[in-house]
Amino acid sequence: MVSAPRLASALALSSGNPAVRIFTAALATETNTFSPIAIDRQAFEASLYARPGEHPATPTLCTAPITVGRTVCAREGWTLIEGSASWADPAGLVAKATYEELRDEILGQLRQALPVDAVVMGLHGAMVAQGYDDPEGDLLTRIRDIVGPDILVCAELDPHSHLTAKRAAAANFFVYFKEFPHTDFVDRAYDLWDIAVRTLKGEVKPVMSIFDCRMIDVFPTSKQPMRGFVDQLMALEASEPDVLSLSVVHGFMAGDVPEMGTKLVAVTNDRAAKGAALAERLGRELYAMRGTFMVSQVDERTAVDVALAATKGPVVIADVWDNPGGGTAGDATVILAELIARGATDVAVGTIWDPIAVQICFAAGVGAQIPLRFGAKSAPDTGNPIDKIVTIKALKKNAEMKFGASFAPFGDAAWIYFDGIDVILNSTRAQSFDPSLFSALGIDPTSRKVLLIKSTNHFYDSFSKIASEIVYCSAGKPYPNRPAETNYRKARKDIWPMVENPWF
Repeated sequence: MVSAPRLASALALSSGNPAVRIFTAALATETNTFSPIAIDRQAFEASLYARPGEHPATPTLCTAPITVGRTVCAREGWTLIEGSASWADPAGLVAKATYEELRDEILGQLRQALPVDAVVMGLHGAMVAQGYDDPEGDLLTRIRDIVGPDILVCAELDPHSHLTAKRAAAANFFVYFKEFPHTDFVDRAYDLWDIAVRTLKGEVKPVMSIFDCRMIDVFPTSKQPMRGFVDQLMALEASEPDVLSLSVVHGFMAGDVPEMGTKLVAVTNDRAAKGAALAERLGRELYAMRGTFMVSQVDERTAVDVALAATKGPVVIADVWDNPGGGTAGDATVILAELIARGATDVAVGTIWDPIAVQICFAAGVGAQIPLRFGAKSAPDTGNPIDKIVTIKALKKNAEMKFGASFAPFGDAAWIYFDGIDVILNSTRAQSFDPSLFSALGIDPTSRKVLLIKSTNHFYDSFSKIASEIVYCSAGKPYPNRPAETNYRKARKDIWPMVENPWF
């Protein structure tokens, strides 16, 4: 890990002095290395690509350091130099040329911005590109080479990521979202900037300690025991002297990379030994609860049984493993086929990714009744395409839904209807963050008996407010959700659950 930044002078870094110059940029996606959907530049542009100074006022999941940085630097009277901001919805490997082009854009912008007092980045942490197992480590190392050893380099990241030795060596500290669903990405960006400002003013000297929990798991904070664990982290941050930040790096089990796994990160005010001891204590506590975090899941038959038996709606069925937020296509039809076979009606499905079907619907127009085949085109074990005579109820260009303080695009979209079932087809893959994905097309989600959505847990914060019941359904095998059975080629085999006891 690099040394803490050297202060240029007390005057240069005093509040209100525009001589303080901070560079910020973002480059992020989450890579499911088992996904067949490649990511190119067009995929970034479909989700977010903003040139320097053109980022909208509303942040996306991994670009909050830019929007929050505007507020903080305006308050301090400092100069913020913005680089490019790029985000692609999770999928498979990023094309080598695309990663290198976006990386080199940011590095070129940083060189033009020199001299700077700090670099504050928005990253995801689970990107994998052709030829690069650790793009974030590559990017941060190149940033460090440009600015030298004494300039502050820090980043906010998604906890569903890989914390590698290379990126830890290049940065002074990291702050990760604490919540899953990630409702706190703006709050954590403020935490990141608070530590950065205090560092530049000479008030703290951040040191990062990392503990390897030797496991991989799924950690929703919407239920116990992870809810209580995260509450404990926040309480320690508030009460423990010299503890600046605590984070759990959940890891990302669909990323087949050498350093995949769960880590505990403690950032202290120049108290490395204290940070290491605290990270280990918390990390071992987390390990002791392994296998108890994820909500129980049922198969598609049981899920439909529950929905049909309910006396009121909406019953939300979450297709947890066909989650575009985890890099799958979002076009599996296993649960929908079960609903159809059982004669279910008063059902709304949001969404099924099928750009070709959307294109056909747009060509036919609203009100048209057409034969349509849709879904289950991306990969094996996602069901079979659905063939129906459908009525096109609505069409919307560039549709988007809410996600906390942000908006998530799901592309050109079509609302189709058949046999008492409404389906939203989308052209840009996106998980089901919020009921506004239905209302964006004109469907009132609260008026339906059953809502079928695609998300592992990000849906919970918003959908739980309208749901009479939530059913987590594991259907098909679009996502490698059983690490002990997954055919990893690069990932470690010495962590739980690949081995029963990784400590011996």
